[in-house]
Amino acid sequence: MSGKDRIGAALLLLVFVAFGWLSQRIPLLPFQADQAFHARTMPQALAVLGCLLALVLLARPGDRARPALQGLNWRVAVAFLVLMSAYGLTIRPLGFLISTTAFLAIGFRLLGERRPWKLAGVAVPVALGFWWLMARGLDVYVAPWPPLVTGPG
Repeated sequence: MSGKDRIGAALLLLVFVAFGWLSQRIPLLPFQADQAFHARTMPQALAVLGCLLALVLLARPGDRARPALQGLNWRVAVAFLVLMSAYGLTIRPLGFLISTTAFLAIGFRLLGERRPWKLAGVAVPVALGFWWLMARGLDVYVAPWPPLVTGPG
């Protein structure tokens, strides 16, 4: 296992530990406290599974080569960090569908896709599909559109 793989596995472990810790802050309704399956169950299961897989990656024997960080596309990595931050900041004011569609289309553009019909043809159905899955399949309300602005009074 290369040094780059070990760095990735260590970062994944940190992300999943943080994810598991933050999943404890998900509020439960009073009647959910004693149920076996509730709002925290899947995030906690994903956190545990992610931590186990990251530990497996870290435990694998590796070579002595140092990680080569040269040649990586750092501009795209930084652009994705900025894009994810912008997505987090715009999801409430713009609504899920607009924000997610824009996030996906810009992300695909950063990865090299240039055809607008393909950007829209993938981003729009994926955003709609995820919204439908959450709203109808999981019964989780996610505001699809920006909130209506009303005047004073």
